[in-house]
Amino acid sequence: MINNEIGTTLIENIKYNLTEETYDNSIFTIKKFEGKLDENVIKVEKHIYNYLKFDSKIERKFAESVLEIGTEIKVYAKLPSDFKIETPVGNYNPDWAIVIQNGDEKKIYFIAETKGSLDSMEIREKERLKIEYAKKHFEILNSIFEDKKIKYGVVDNYDALMKIVK
Repeated sequence: MINNEIGTTLIENIKYNLTEETYDNSIFTIKKFEGKLDENVIKVEKHIYNYLKFDSKIERKFAESVLEIGTEIKVYAKLPSDFKIETPVGNYNPDWAIVIQNGDEKKIYFIAETKGSLDSMEIREKERLKIEYAKKHFEILNSIFEDKKIKYGVVDNYDALMKIVK
């Protein structure tokens, strides 16, 4: 409880600073792809690979009912577990990187976290804090790189995704 209060207080004051560090591109390369088709792997069209290994039924549903069907979705990737944002309450690993193209040919880069419910009461407190820190992280990136905005949000369906990107 005390850690949660500290985490909540820090959100208002946290500052992320740009460093020279970059992710090693090898984290985006599948070294060993294991899974069972239709159990935890599905064939997909818009993902960077032909098959998607998902971690939960929620992720599968989101990929099938939003990412694969949405006409504005051009390409997406399930972010690897090594892609982490450091926060005071532990590392945070968002679920998806999505490229969306709206009618005026403008590309929107979106980092998404999928949850079964957007009701904040149903999201564990530590996870909620990590999500709040991620919002701050992307706010800072967007203030530095004004030409390429990265939108971030917690979504559970197509309407929620489109509401954030439009």
